[in-house]
Amino acid sequence: MTNSAVAAALGVPAGTIGYWLHVERARRGTLPGRNAAPCPRCGGSPLDTTAYAYLLGLYLGDGHISRYSAHRVPNLMITCSEAWPGLMDACEAAVRAVFTQNAVCRVRRTGCRNVKVYSRHLCCLFPQHGKGKKHERRIVLAGWQRRVVDAHPWELVRGLVHSDGCRVVNRTSRIVGGERKRYAYPRYFLTNRSEDILRLYADTLTAVGVEWQVTRRAGVPYNVSVARRSSVALMDAYVGPKH
Repeated sequence: MTNSAVAAALGVPAGTIGYWLHVERARRGTLPGRNAAPCPRCGGSPLDTTAYAYLLGLYLGDGHISRYSAHRVPNLMITCSEAWPGLMDACEAAVRAVFTQNAVCRVRRTGCRNVKVYSRHLCCLFPQHGKGKKHERRIVLAGWQRRVVDAHPWELVRGLVHSDGCRVVNRTSRIVGGERKRYAYPRYFLTNRSEDILRLYADTLTAVGVEWQVTRRAGVPYNVSVARRSSVALMDAYVGPKH
């Protein structure tokens, strides 16, 4: 019998029948997905480290993990602006590459969409998850994450820029030899309230040979900028503007 037929026979909501069935399947160990590939961290399955480094940057910027209650599977959501469809596609591709056995969807919100995946092993892959906002708690990479970032530093940089960063062009003009000449200076910015995330970004930039500067407000770092021509050229080669 279907859940709705059982609900009609017993005079209870269909959602209650679905929940009772879920609890019974959990007790028997027959929940759907139990035969999925093991977790890369606690089960030893392969991990696409290139995709993971990029996804880690997106998560640290615009991602969060939700855990509604004990019997619900946690979900990861990366918020992507509809102004950048290419970024949204890259985000979904990275999620699918890391969570090869899980369904991925896009949830529409005003002006944006959440790229979303459910997995029981989200906290295994993102140990930075915790109570409260990211800038109110320590953000430190685990040893295995550090090795992934060391192997794929540009992917982490790209993920952070695609989430909390941008590429802008500062335009100015000046009089040279009696003539007004116009100049354009492209720059990269990353803004985040977490000093740990800014430090991780800056340290990774240093590792790939990019020069940077930090801007402070009331003595607190809030922005890392890349303005030197050679460094901007490196960023353009490996990151580029959002699209």
